[in-house]
Amino acid sequence: MTAPVTAPVTSGPPVTSGPPETAPVTSGPSETGPVDAAEGPPLRIVRLANFVTPSSGGLRTALRELGKGYLRAGHEPVLVIPGPEHRDELTEQGRVIMLPGPKVPALGGYRLLLRRRPLLNVLARLRPDRLEVSDRTTLRWTGAWARRHGVPSVMVSHESVDGLLGVVKLPTRVRELAATRLNRASAAHYDRIVCTTDWATGEFTSLGAANVTQVPLGVDLDLFHPSRRDAGARAEFARPDEVLLVCCTRLSPEKRPQRALLTLRTLRERGVPARLLMIGDGPLRARLEAEAAGLPVAFTGWVGDRQRLAELLAAADVGVAPGPMETFGLAALEALACGSPAVVSASSALPAVVGAAGVAVAGEDLSAGVLELLARPQAQRRGAARERAERFGWDVAVRGFLAVHRTLV
Repeated sequence: MTAPVTAPVTSGPPVTSGPPETAPVTSGPSETGPVDAAEGPPLRIVRLANFVTPSSGGLRTALRELGKGYLRAGHEPVLVIPGPEHRDELTEQGRVIMLPGPKVPALGGYRLLLRRRPLLNVLARLRPDRLEVSDRTTLRWTGAWARRHGVPSVMVSHESVDGLLGVVKLPTRVRELAATRLNRASAAHYDRIVCTTDWATGEFTSLGAANVTQVPLGVDLDLFHPSRRDAGARAEFARPDEVLLVCCTRLSPEKRPQRALLTLRTLRERGVPARLLMIGDGPLRARLEAEAAGLPVAFTGWVGDRQRLAELLAAADVGVAPGPMETFGLAALEALACGSPAVVSASSALPAVVGAAGVAVAGEDLSAGVLELLARPQAQRRGAARERAERFGWDVAVRGFLAVHRTLV
């Protein structure tokens, strides 16, 4: 982040208008192209999100890249997130306002915008042209605020409510009823629900919601590139005759990172000289390190250097994406962009994202998928991974999100 902004909250970087925007994206990935400014006057798009920290993964990446795209297209993005103190800064993704919010116990540093009054004051001063909310539970009330104030609103579905409720071990019937109630309320309170995959869209269309648009997220195709594959980086974790698995995920219950350890253990028992690199941090790290005793596993913690992350993902022979309720899976897509094919959980949205460049496996043990990928010639599997990722540029995502905002009146 850059120096703090001292102007009032209602000010912001200068904006301009430009050429027409495309129609809303309602299907899967398409060809990439430049991000154009939208038709008509520039929009102040106020974005709200919880569960974002300096070491967050996919959500933080998506917020940053969408904000950068909105800014390039001539709009004024303003992101409001929780933090340890109040801040108001201009960044590469536009204005970022941080409001003090308490930490959530046992979630590895996540904070929440729980106090409504400070957030309401900020919204009143900002006077948004559009409201974009990336939280399906604790910030859902802002849809009603937007409607009362005549502000077109969008909720972005970054997670599965049913899956999140499953983490807290609610009985199946209670979980289903609660998820249905929350999803119906979200569809009713917001003008548009944006989902990133068919899998995520299904939570709403199964309820008969008609205000759902599908827009895929993206990947930085220049940063995450097969050219990042470096023999020296790979040699840090595996010999040339060994198989290097890389799992990049938050080490928390809903991501099921223990599946990666089980996969490694099974491969070793079958005589495959595999090693595992775990990238990420979270509340399960100490437990996972204890479970990994005796196995060739390296834990890096959170990797903040994006170029270093790209090198590590490119070093993989196979990426492992164990999460059972991923609504998109940016880390797996970043691995594909680096030329590393991925084995993914069949219960998530990832099978549709990785396509034939990966293998989807049901259950806890993903070793069968790893073996299937390794049976393919290396050049073929790495080329297919990159080719698949090239369908998901961030410019495509930005155009799709802006098209949604432009259709709201």
